[in-house]
Amino acid sequence: MRRERTTLLAGVILAVLLVGGPFLPQWAMFIVTIAFAQGLVALGLMLLLRAGLVSFGQALYYCLGAYAAGALGRFVGVADIFLQMVAGALAAGATAFVLGFLLAKYRGIFFGLLSLALSMILYGLLVKNEALGSTDGFNILPSTLFGIRPGPDKLRYVVMASAAIVSFVLALVVNRYLRTPLGRLAPAIKDNEIRVEYMGASARYAVHVKYVIAAVLAGVGGALAATTVGHIDPDMAFWTTSGEFIFITILAGTGNVIAPFAGALIYGAIRTTAYDLSPNTWQLSLGTALLLIIVFLPEGLWSLFKRHARNP
Repeated sequence: MRRERTTLLAGVILAVLLVGGPFLPQWAMFIVTIAFAQGLVALGLMLLLRAGLVSFGQALYYCLGAYAAGALGRFVGVADIFLQMVAGALAAGATAFVLGFLLAKYRGIFFGLLSLALSMILYGLLVKNEALGSTDGFNILPSTLFGIRPGPDKLRYVVMASAAIVSFVLALVVNRYLRTPLGRLAPAIKDNEIRVEYMGASARYAVHVKYVIAAVLAGVGGALAATTVGHIDPDMAFWTTSGEFIFITILAGTGNVIAPFAGALIYGAIRTTAYDLSPNTWQLSLGTALLLIIVFLPEGLWSLFKRHARNP
């Protein structure tokens, strides 16, 4: 029943965005699209958090996805939004598959710091790479959809609609994965990994799979962010970007696959409002608002829905 409710709720949200999207102002479409991009990264972090793992370097795959999408247009001339997301997913997934053999061996703070170190290595390489724009990065080609380039007034909606559809599909795939035997191992790995091994399951293999899935989601999110903003730079791999993703994940909670997207949208709305009201001290306003949410809702915003379900 819960799975059916999640599918229904996600479907309703998708329908509302597709139907009502054209009536939104351009700035609102931009915020919603970035929320989808960040929500995909947070969705992957949710998988890791359920297993008791915190990645401080998820910006590595977010940046790889963005640069894969940008390189596709810069060097090949392909600007199709779906092909860009596929390229981002492949680049991030292939890298995570290789690095996952190393990271799957570590737990706790060692897992987090090692992931952070890998992300900063990518940042350093990009800063020194003049072919990719060094610290300035480079612009990417305007997006196309199946070979058709929408007009300037329609482009923002097309990107948002594509982001909504892809996020809907990936959220349902993750929702299905969480109900497989491998997906259900996460709480057991978090509570007692030794007993997981005694049961005959491989905790290292399960962590490796979750790490790759999280990377693929981050790669898609990075490609989506790149095509939305139209510009990419090494800061996408910086540690502050990873911290932002962790903050969104904690803010949203890990109770449902819809939570990361809701958390990313609320985070974006608070950040935009804070910057509009106090451009010189917006970080203080943002931090205060989010600190209050975390203090009074330690399990994340999704806990509000849980309380409502228990007390209808």
